[in-house]
Amino acid sequence: MKHLIKAFAIFVFALIIFNCTNAQPLKPLKPFTHADTLRGTYGPSRDWWDVLKYDLHVKFNIEDSTISGYNIIQFKVLKKGDVMQIDLQEPMILDSIVYRKRLENGSVTKKIDNPRKDGNAYFFRFEHDIRLSGGFFTVYYHGKPSIARRPPWDGGLIWKKDKNNNPWVSIACQGLGASVWYPCKDHQADEPDSAEMHITIPDTLMCVGNGRYRGKIDNGDGTATYDWAVVNPINSYNLIPYIGKYVHFGELYDGEKGKLDMDYWVLDYNLAKAKEHFKDAPRMMKAFEHWFGPYPFYEDGFKLVDAPHLGMEHQSATAYGNNYKMGYLGNDLSGTGWGLKWDFIIIHESGHEWFANNITSKDIADMWVHEGFTNYSETLFTDYWYGNKAGNEYCIGTRQGIENDIPIIGPYNVNQEGSGDMYPKSGNMLHAIRQVINDDEKFRQILRGLNKTFYHQTVTTKQVEDYISKESKHDFSKVFDQYLRTIQIPVLEYKINGNTVSFRWTNCIKGFDLPLKVSFGKEDKSEQWINPAEKWQSLHLADWFDSKTFIVNPNFYIKTKKTE
Repeated sequence: MKHLIKAFAIFVFALIIFNCTNAQPLKPLKPFTHADTLRGTYGPSRDWWDVLKYDLHVKFNIEDSTISGYNIIQFKVLKKGDVMQIDLQEPMILDSIVYRKRLENGSVTKKIDNPRKDGNAYFFRFEHDIRLSGGFFTVYYHGKPSIARRPPWDGGLIWKKDKNNNPWVSIACQGLGASVWYPCKDHQADEPDSAEMHITIPDTLMCVGNGRYRGKIDNGDGTATYDWAVVNPINSYNLIPYIGKYVHFGELYDGEKGKLDMDYWVLDYNLAKAKEHFKDAPRMMKAFEHWFGPYPFYEDGFKLVDAPHLGMEHQSATAYGNNYKMGYLGNDLSGTGWGLKWDFIIIHESGHEWFANNITSKDIADMWVHEGFTNYSETLFTDYWYGNKAGNEYCIGTRQGIENDIPIIGPYNVNQEGSGDMYPKSGNMLHAIRQVINDDEKFRQILRGLNKTFYHQTVTTKQVEDYISKESKHDFSKVFDQYLRTIQIPVLEYKINGNTVSFRWTNCIKGFDLPLKVSFGKEDKSEQWINPAEKWQSLHLADWFDSKTFIVNPNFYIKTKKTE
C-alpha cells in the first residue's frame, strides 16, 4: 500500500510538472504545414513595415460568446515593400480593411478591395504612396472566437462564471497567437511601441487591462466602454482584457526608478485574503530589481489581476490564478520545501516582466530566453530572501521535472517551441554558468546588463549567448549548444588509482567546455576546479586524499560514472 501511495504521488507530481512547464503549442511536435509557415515566418509580407501602435476597440457579447470591433494599426515603412500580411484566426471573420490616405489638404479613407485570404492570414496591397510613407489602416472584424479548453495551455477565449455566478471573462493566447481574438501582425519579432484598448462590456462589470486606466464611458444602453493604454512596447499576446466583478487596492513601491504603482484587481469576494497574500508582490519586486535591474515598465505600472486560469505574463497586468496558495497550487515543484515559502505564480509570472516582456525572443523557437531565465528567477528570489544554500537546493530540486525528450530550441519559422525543458533544464544551465563565473556580483551585473542592453527589444538566442560569453569573458557557446540543442546530459567518467584521479567528458558534443568544482576527500580545502576534456586527464593528489572520495559539486547538472 505504501508503494501504491508513493507511485500515485509521483504520478500526480508528474502531472503538475507537465502542466507547469508547458505553454502553447508545445508537444507533441506535429508535421508542419503551409499555415505554420505563414504564421511563423517573418518574411516579405511582414519585414518591410513596422507596427507603431494598436488602437483596439472590441465589444464582448457575453450572452452568445461573440466579439466584434476594429483595430486601428499605425505603421511605418522600413524598406520597399509590396504585399502586407494581417493575421486573424478562423472562425473569426474579417469584414473590411480601410486605410487613411494623406492629401495636401487633409486625408481621405479608402477601402481595400478583396484582400486575399489564405487560412488565418490575409494579404493585400496599398496604393503606392502609403507603401512608401506608412500611415494608418483599420481592420473591422467579428465572430465567435475559439474557446480555450484548458487555459492557459490550450489557448483561446475564456468565458467563465465566478463563484457568485457573475461573468468572468479573459483570454490566454501565448503561442496560439493574439490573432485568435483581434487582427494584428501576429509575430513576436514586431511589437507595437504602444497600445490602447477600448473594451465594451455590460455596465455591471469592470474591465481591467494593460497599463493605465484612462476612464469609462457609459454608453446608455446597458454597456460601458473601459479605456486602458500602455506607452511601452508590448508583444501582441500580452494585450489582455479581464472582465468581471473586480475591486481594487494598491500601494506605492519605492523602486530603483522612483515610485512605482503596484495595483491589485481581484474579484470582490477575494479582497480580504488578497490584501494578505499579495505581500509577496513587493518582496518579488525587491529581489528582482536587485538581480535584473529596474522594473521595465514604470510608466505603465505593475498589476496582479485575478484570472479565470492559472497565470500568464500579461505585461503590466499579470494574470493570477494560484488560488491564494503558496507554491504551485499548494505544491513545491522542487520537492525541497523552499517552493512553499512563496507564491509560485506571483514570482514566476512577474519574473517574465524582465524576460519575455522586456526582452522578447523574435521566434518562439527561442522561448528558453523567456522561460529559462524566468525559471531561474525562482532560484534567485529564493536566494535573495532565504540564502544561497536555499537557492541552490531549490534549483537542484527542479531537475526532477526535466524530461530530455527533444531539444529546448525548437524549429524556426513555423511558430513552434521546443521542449518543456526550457524551464528547469535551462534554469539549471544558467545555474551552472553562474558557478563557472564564480562571482555573484559579476553574474548579477550580467543579468542587469542583459535587461539594459536589450531594453524593450526582441532578440535571438545568439544575441543572448554572445552577450553572456562576452561579459563573463568565458566562451559558453558549447555549453549553450549542449544544453539547448541536444538532449544529451554530459557524463563525467572518472577512475581512481591510488592518489591519481583521471577524468574525461563523454556523451557530449565535440569541444564541450564546462569547468567543474569537485571535492577530493572530505575536507573543505579539498574542493578545487578541474577542466575536463574528451581525452583522459589526470591529477596527482596529496597524501590527505582518501583514495575514494570524488564528488562533483551538485550545482552542475551533469552525470558521473566511475570506471575501472
